[in-house]
Amino acid sequence: MKHASAAPVNIGLATADRWKDYALLDCGNEYKLERFGPLVLARPEPQAVWAPSLEASEWKKRAQATFSRSKDSPDKGLWTVANGTPERWEVSYALQDHKLRFSLQRTGFKHIGLFPEQAENWEWIYSAVRSLGGAASAPKVLNLFAYTGGASLAARAAGAEVTHVDSVRKVVDWGRQNQDASGLSAIRWVVEDAAAFVRREAKRGNRYAGIVLDPPAYGRGPDGEKWILEDHLDGLLRDCAQLMEPNGFVVLNLYSMGLSAVVAHTLLNLHFGRSAALVEHYAEDPHGKRLPFGTVARIAPLP
Repeated sequence: MKHASAAPVNIGLATADRWKDYALLDCGNEYKLERFGPLVLARPEPQAVWAPSLEASEWKKRAQATFSRSKDSPDKGLWTVANGTPERWEVSYALQDHKLRFSLQRTGFKHIGLFPEQAENWEWIYSAVRSLGGAASAPKVLNLFAYTGGASLAARAAGAEVTHVDSVRKVVDWGRQNQDASGLSAIRWVVEDAAAFVRREAKRGNRYAGIVLDPPAYGRGPDGEKWILEDHLDGLLRDCAQLMEPNGFVVLNLYSMGLSAVVAHTLLNLHFGRSAALVEHYAEDPHGKRLPFGTVARIAPLP
């Protein structure tokens, strides 16, 4: 495969600034204070290495639920919840002329079913799908490690034929609920190990106009398949390249990588033969502090 010529690797900055139902209120001491719709949450955030702007008493007053990491397992923890705080609630996001709705709930891993910084990706994916609208049939988009489906909903809202793949049935069912709440339909929901699914699709000769990946650092497939990012990402992207339409697009999220963004740039260049644009997502609190939320590498669709 012919690779893109060497060029300076630049990283731009982008923030999801169209939210009505999300706001970063403060951050510091490795925590973040956020509003999701009517609820305010305090959760760990290792990159908030500075001091918070608000007093601890103000955080305690505002936060209706606070997550504390377990001493025995840093990946797990417990929520301290104020009386009357609902276990589940809903937020929405206005994507062009569509309203995406997301059901949220507290989990034992600090997550709540939504990464709000990804809204900037949703806007990009929506535009990428629409740019391919001249095709005879709807563009096919594959969303791998797809979690609760924000990118899947964005692609479907733009008119794509979407295949959503995640190894955890609970989050796939969660994504299906978000689809229904958003007034969308016909997303293909697949509970399977992402790497195994891609290999099988390549053997079948299937092709996609867009591929979205949000790989974790570590994970397990539904049948115990082991995923280690550093060991498997190269092979997965090589297999994904076999599925790509010549004019298609790629989105690779790097939040969980622990690797340089230049690694993703190099991998996409090697396997897809096209240069990727790098963007670091962040949110800014009312006190002027910018909190990074990871980098995304994106190959834009060709005209």
